[in-house]
Amino acid sequence: MAAAVRGCGGVWRRVWQRGAGGLAPRGQRAAAGSARGAAVPAGKSGPAPWVPVVGLEIHAQISSNSKLFSGSQVQFAAPPNSVVSFFDASLPGTLPVINRRCVEAAVMTGLALNCSINKRSLFDRKHYFYADLPAGYQITQQRVPIAVNGSLSYSLCTDNKMSQMVTKTVRIKQIQLEQDSGKSLHDDTRSQTLVDLNRAGVGLMEVVMEPDMCCGEEAAAAVRELQLILQTLGSSHAVMAEGQLRVDANVSVHHPGEPYGVRTEVKNINSIRFLAKAVDYEIQRQIEELENGGTILNETRAFDSKLGCTVPMRDKEGKQDYRFMPEPNLPPLILYDAKSLPANMSHQQVVNIDWIHERLPDLPSVKRAKLVEQYGILPEHSFTLLNEDGLTEFFENVVKQTQMKPKKVIGWILNDLLSYLNQHSLTVKESPVSSSILADLLNLLEKKEISSTAAKQVLVELWKGEGKTPLEIVKEKKLELIQDQGALEQICQAVIDGQENEVMAIKAGNHKVLNKLIGLVQRKTQGRSNPVLVKQLLEKKLLE
Repeated sequence: MAAAVRGCGGVWRRVWQRGAGGLAPRGQRAAAGSARGAAVPAGKSGPAPWVPVVGLEIHAQISSNSKLFSGSQVQFAAPPNSVVSFFDASLPGTLPVINRRCVEAAVMTGLALNCSINKRSLFDRKHYFYADLPAGYQITQQRVPIAVNGSLSYSLCTDNKMSQMVTKTVRIKQIQLEQDSGKSLHDDTRSQTLVDLNRAGVGLMEVVMEPDMCCGEEAAAAVRELQLILQTLGSSHAVMAEGQLRVDANVSVHHPGEPYGVRTEVKNINSIRFLAKAVDYEIQRQIEELENGGTILNETRAFDSKLGCTVPMRDKEGKQDYRFMPEPNLPPLILYDAKSLPANMSHQQVVNIDWIHERLPDLPSVKRAKLVEQYGILPEHSFTLLNEDGLTEFFENVVKQTQMKPKKVIGWILNDLLSYLNQHSLTVKESPVSSSILADLLNLLEKKEISSTAAKQVLVELWKGEGKTPLEIVKEKKLELIQDQGALEQICQAVIDGQENEVMAIKAGNHKVLNKLIGLVQRKTQGRSNPVLVKQLLEKKLLE
């Protein structure tokens, strides 16, 4: 039996099991090439490498109070069919009126993704028949979309510790405005389908990424970076759990130097973690299918998160004819820049590309660079701060209120605060410990009123959310550092007297053993001794 080995550099290679011996050693794997197929040839006796190709189509719901072509409210989890206008329901005689906010959001997103903005874009009808599409067509931008030819840079770690990051770029083919469809609710027990049109007509941006990725990790990193950009811009809330960001992944595999293979499309992936799993599973499935003599069908598949695999939905062999045609009820969408803006018009009367460009906020990449420069933290720490909603603001608030250096603060934020929140499935906003409370605790530590061990004990009490301040907990638990140096010297001497072998090792030159004695003093004082002072006292007694 063969097993696929992943290399996010671009090459997957078959590694054959040797009976009970398991997989071949790591050195026999193919070296990674580029996502375009620069594979290192396998040996004469080795299996041929495979080059996976991954492209993405991402639908982002535009953050707007009303729908793309009607005045209906956009509201998540509203009662079924409660926010549906006559146009959304496709009643005869109703006409579309474009939402300016949606246009501006698309322009903003295109500029942030380094796209060329088309000053003249067109709307089209894409025909297909389904119960949740009452008009029988979707209004989209198939011929001339609002933005084209962009790029997105994203970073991913080369090891599990995130100590090494590599930056890659994926090309953006286009961004187009289009309507969302309604939602079909299938009731298997009653053998019926119910239709909710609340979502029908909601504005979407479809971001089409070129097939420049080669594994699930790259696809997930690209989507996460796009999600952060959309949220920074405010053009989309991009909450995947609410269906505001949905991903379709196109996956194929081929041998280096050969044409791209037949692709499959994995539809409607609603989680970044599931995206990585779906893409990697689909790559491995296609490789195994081809090596077993099978063929890959041009089909649509879905990812079953419970089983961890993709399953067929429908095939595309008989390619559907969407009968694209120009939308007769919408004129061309005309945008302006500073040069083309008529003298008698202001930016409030039209959509001005340059006016929007001047007001773009700092994008995530710029924010990370500023965090590293301003606070002296590691680049990988800046990624963690931005990836967690609200964590950057929490960190900066703590830094403002504490005397501790940012490099030390970041350790408490990532190792203690974030670990607790992740363990209890809490967001930063739900943290029982506020930034000001954590700052108070770190100030006690920085002033050497408590030890780091005691500080962690205080933090455990703060998680309970009983409203006590760090100082109150310190006094209640008697966690203050021992200020009486004479008493501390006596404790150090008692530890020395009871550890004859360790003392001999230290005097023989093995100074690492000193850490054990420091730990024993800490245990005797229940974390109330200053480790630096304890070390000085022990060294004085043992080495002088």
